[in-house]
Amino acid sequence: MSSSGSERAKLMAEGPIKKALLTLAIPTIIATIINAIYNFVDTLFVGMLNDTAAMGAVSVAFPLFMIITAIGQMIGVGSASYISRSLGAEKKEQADKTASTALFLSIISAVLVTILVLIFIEPILKMMGATESVLKPGKSYSTWIIGGSIFTIINMTLNNIVRAEGNAKYSMNALIIGAVLNIIFDPIFMFTFGLGLQGAAIATVLGQAVSSIYLLRYFVGKNSYLNMSRSNISRKSDIYIEIFKIGLPVFFMQFLSSMAFSIQNVAASAYGEDALAAIGITLKITMLPLFVMMGYNQGFQPFAGFNYGARNYERVREGLSISTKWLMSFGLISMIGFLLFPEKLMMIFTKDQKVIEYGVNNLLAYNIFLPLIGYMMINTGLFQSFGKGKQAAVLAIVRQGVFFIPLLIIFPGMFEKFSAQLSFVINLFPYEMPAGLAGIMTAQPVADMLSILLTVVFAHTIKKEIAVEEKNMKEREYLKNLRDIKE
Repeated sequence: MSSSGSERAKLMAEGPIKKALLTLAIPTIIATIINAIYNFVDTLFVGMLNDTAAMGAVSVAFPLFMIITAIGQMIGVGSASYISRSLGAEKKEQADKTASTALFLSIISAVLVTILVLIFIEPILKMMGATESVLKPGKSYSTWIIGGSIFTIINMTLNNIVRAEGNAKYSMNALIIGAVLNIIFDPIFMFTFGLGLQGAAIATVLGQAVSSIYLLRYFVGKNSYLNMSRSNISRKSDIYIEIFKIGLPVFFMQFLSSMAFSIQNVAASAYGEDALAAIGITLKITMLPLFVMMGYNQGFQPFAGFNYGARNYERVREGLSISTKWLMSFGLISMIGFLLFPEKLMMIFTKDQKVIEYGVNNLLAYNIFLPLIGYMMINTGLFQSFGKGKQAAVLAIVRQGVFFIPLLIIFPGMFEKFSAQLSFVINLFPYEMPAGLAGIMTAQPVADMLSILLTVVFAHTIKKEIAVEEKNMKEREYLKNLRDIKE
């Protein structure tokens, strides 16, 4: 093992737990914050076009972009989980093969997705809520995003692999490079070159392309402890099974989130472009604390996977306890900020009073359970790190798939029909709006509450499972010592 790889492994296996967690998590948090800022700035530049249809086009295209990132995350998180556990168990060759296979999968997947989506781009955008006025700018924006999907998918995959071997700093640098370049390119292509909304999409693709090249350089330049090569691409099913066992739940989580946002857009568009734009803006604002939590979770997973593979169960338990407290505290602080300054946050992106009012309502509803979202995230990440595919799958899909999507379909009509009986809920929102729109905005907090309750049950089972595995390990060690003494 290289000296840097050895130091990273030693930190995860033996270093102070808080130091190990912060060393792994701070770079990923910084990177995701930069990404969140990019989302803010990107939306801000689009807002400068003073075109509600353009803002609606970005809102409609957002779920499509999420599906692309979901494919990259599927391959990246699935392979990273297996790589971390393999390194913890000192199975270097297995980790090398997993990394090489993941890169191969990401390239093949990107090519297929690009071809299929470009063929069916118009019906896909309509399905995601594009109205007639939004369809043309939405197609213009989305075509570039899809054309550059190979960079997005490779970027997501390689970022996860780099973090899996403990080099969170390099992963951070790659994400920052992509986001900063995107922010620089936005005004150049949108206003200097006069490309408007299309320029924003080109800026995104160029940022992702440079970031992907930077990541590939890490492996080609032999900076990685892992050895990627064509000969290491697996021809057997075992590695693919391990990647998809954890990766598919991650994909469905993001895919269902994308579908949920699409359904939300379709439902909101019935109440006008103001409602559609408000939903899109509030989702971007909410991404900031969620990205921080996701960034921490991405740093926590290599620590949990490595120590689980090495059977250091006490470190896993303590790391989980510390991480839960940190994320829930951060979620509480963020929620208070949203409750105190919702109008000011909305006014950063729009001056349209109706968009601001609808946005404030959605911002408050969407974030009411934010402290407990961190608890849910860290436990989902734990199952992914351990390679517990079934549990990870359930926790990944329930929030958006099992709860949020059905509620989005049911609540608008129910709130309109029973508006008098549900007035106590509608009146909780600070600004007046149609009852059906209140139903749309109520769906997310209800889905969050149900998901959190299920997470509590699953968290209890994994703690019992770890305790049993630790007990069995100690018994095996005791019996081995007895045999050694007799011999």
